[in-house]
Amino acid sequence: MAPGGGHYAVVDPATEEIVGWAPEASRDQVHAACAAAREAFGSWSRTPPEERAAILARAGDLIRSRLLPYAELAQAETGATTATARAMQVGVAAARFRRYAQVEPAEWAIPPQVNEAGHGGTSHALKAVGEGRAAVMGALAVRQPVGVVTCITSYNNPWANPAGKIAPALAMGNTVVVKPAPQDPLSVYRMAEALEAAGVPRGVVNVVSGHAVEVGEAAVDSPDVDMVSFTGSTAVGQRIGEVCGRSMKRQLMELGGKGAAVVFEDADLGSAVAGIGTTFSFYSGQICTAPTRVLAQRGVYDRLVEQLAAYATRLRVGDPRESRTVVGPVISAAHRERVESYVELGRKEGASVAAGGERPSLERGFYVTPTLLADCRPDFRVTREEIFGPVVTVTPFDDEEEGIALANDSDYGLIDYVWSADVARAFRVARRLRAGGVGVNTVGRNMEAPFGGFRRSGVGRDCGSYALHAYSEVQSIVWPG
Repeated sequence: MAPGGGHYAVVDPATEEIVGWAPEASRDQVHAACAAAREAFGSWSRTPPEERAAILARAGDLIRSRLLPYAELAQAETGATTATARAMQVGVAAARFRRYAQVEPAEWAIPPQVNEAGHGGTSHALKAVGEGRAAVMGALAVRQPVGVVTCITSYNNPWANPAGKIAPALAMGNTVVVKPAPQDPLSVYRMAEALEAAGVPRGVVNVVSGHAVEVGEAAVDSPDVDMVSFTGSTAVGQRIGEVCGRSMKRQLMELGGKGAAVVFEDADLGSAVAGIGTTFSFYSGQICTAPTRVLAQRGVYDRLVEQLAAYATRLRVGDPRESRTVVGPVISAAHRERVESYVELGRKEGASVAAGGERPSLERGFYVTPTLLADCRPDFRVTREEIFGPVVTVTPFDDEEEGIALANDSDYGLIDYVWSADVARAFRVARRLRAGGVGVNTVGRNMEAPFGGFRRSGVGRDCGSYALHAYSEVQSIVWPG
């Protein structure tokens, strides 16, 4: 079927050349995809978990076997460096399909409850066995698939992010409609082809793409959709949440972040600088988990700013296909302008540009120089708002209580970080931070740990077994013993 809106160009952010052409679906075509997922749901949800797992395992193997061409496509669509495209994009996607090829128990027994005769709080249980009679009530909790899940994915990782939604959703017996980010949908189509080759039945995985807002809206408001899993900006997440609320669709939202990195005077500065420095390089700062908001205790403030500035200045910006490149482009010219506008705003607000602040002298590509804004106050917009680029702000604090208060003074709460040689203090502070995750002396993640945010950073948790819960409903079955 020809796409209702024709095709649009997908542009390489490093070269500004056209990578390929993506379909622009019409609203009716999106709803048709949702209807196809609804029709396929019955048989797929009844497919034995072991068979679903085997298909996911094959998909993971196929993606791994095609790692190089898939990574080249991901690099062309996103501007990721070669190492990132191979390991963190395609490699992680393959690993996620393999992870959810493990069959986990979907039901568990609940301890029997003794309901005594005449107990006022057990009237419903007593009616099941006759008035006035005592009963031992058994119970079983069962995870059931939600139904049709719309997966709306982010542009920063067109492999790992969709795989993190599709794999657990399919493992639980759901069918999916995937709406990839308009900037890099071609990788998601390749993923769907790998799933089809692995044996996923027709209608179980459906991909709809398009630049128009109505494409995403149709994938959310379709009456055939039971759940929406979204990764993206808080503003868009709020609009999706409003639509879902009208029909009580389930939601899983991974939204924006402005991660605080609380650096105490006794911290290992080398470790802190290397961790915070990933904001400059990893996806060129286009990642919601980045430690973009540094809070430095005054005794270490000057040294930390100096070392971060030196670190940022050493990073090579340029063609992501070159082995020496550390920082590639941001996703588009429009996004580059947005990031640059925040740097200029920081200057006007009174921040000191300790590193960067100027556009790289490269002929083509949407590049931003890694930028460090020092002497930032808590009320600066550059301190409070998500920039989503290779820009880090630094704000001083005096004592532990102030550091915690500044870290929690945010609309966001996805992942925060603490650096301190005093492990007891680090964990004490971590427990007081209002964030879905906290890294203690690291920016690394445990992929089995629950992932999600407080406040405007999201709703729900995924990763590991938590994703299986996220893509399921829990049913209780009760009987008299």
